[in-house]
Amino acid sequence: MRLSTRLIHAGFDGDPATGAVTVPIYQVSTYRQEAVGRHKGYEYSRTGNPTRAALEALIADLEGGSRGLAFASGMAALTTLLLLFQAGDHLILGDDVYGGTFRLQDKVFRRFGLEATYVDTRRPEHVAAAIQPNTRALLVETPTNPLLKITDLRAMADIARQHGLLLIVDNTFMTPYWQRPLELGADIVWHSATKYLGGHSDLVAGVVVVRDPALGERLAFLQNAAGAVPGPQDCYLLIRGIKTLAVRMKEHEANARRIAQWLARHPRVRRVYYPGLPDHPGHEVHKRQAGGFGGMISFDVGSGELADQVVRRVRLFTLAESLGAVESLIEIPARMTHAAIPPERRQALGVTDGLIRLSVGIEDVEDLIADLDQALAG
Repeated sequence: MRLSTRLIHAGFDGDPATGAVTVPIYQVSTYRQEAVGRHKGYEYSRTGNPTRAALEALIADLEGGSRGLAFASGMAALTTLLLLFQAGDHLILGDDVYGGTFRLQDKVFRRFGLEATYVDTRRPEHVAAAIQPNTRALLVETPTNPLLKITDLRAMADIARQHGLLLIVDNTFMTPYWQRPLELGADIVWHSATKYLGGHSDLVAGVVVVRDPALGERLAFLQNAAGAVPGPQDCYLLIRGIKTLAVRMKEHEANARRIAQWLARHPRVRRVYYPGLPDHPGHEVHKRQAGGFGGMISFDVGSGELADQVVRRVRLFTLAESLGAVESLIEIPARMTHAAIPPERRQALGVTDGLIRLSVGIEDVEDLIADLDQALAG
């Protein structure tokens, strides 16, 4: 069954009680037991809920994993992943990870003795050189947020296997429609499902998919123990959003490709970051491991003043954090999504005051280009 079909049908084959063709919202906290320890598969909704179970089966199928797990947010998903480790363990993270990922590790888990080194994961030799005797995992994004750096996932998988490490991949930007890290050798893939999987700016959720069933059992224990699970309403909305993922991702990419090409020719734009441009570093690597280039673009206008002008003057792009929805969004990473990263580190990475990030929606692309044109020219 092809992916576009699985998006519609995976994880649920009709409600056995009523024949409903969509997953019912089981708005319930607990379940009647026939006897002590004997029930119909559910006992308490933190542990399991039928609506959530349908979502978890769906995302496991789409990513090609043995088990899926749903969480109350992308950061709740990452928090539960980091609970796999203990004080004294060491992780290697990409140097351009999402600001919330950096904040969680640097400001929270580091206080409990979980160590981390940040490296440019585009360079496998740098990753290998950062491995220590207590290293337990590699955590990468590709493309990264916000500079859209490309990491060779097969190279990372080779390093992880050689050293007995877990390879954890944030697949939020690409989604399983364009990229499936488990098929490239990753052990764990996770998403902020708030973004493209949901797709409509109406829910907050996270999902994790694992390849190994035993690892899935460990994470299911942590999911239940920590309890950061989504409610059935959000699970229902997420399933509904995933059904249109194929058509949305095609439109996101078609629009983003046109806008990136237009920005690359604009005299007030110094640099454009988009994997679909042939001169983007890692373009060929991305083509080998993904089916498309996605809907995220970053571009540098050279100054914070001009960046402020652009986000102030746009009319169709909404100034907001988050990404991946049907409407187009715009933001300045240095002062919004990546403000948690120290200024000197941002500058070293290239997250400048003049960097603007676009989440390109599915509006008419000519309207979006005209909006950016008048904002840059003002």
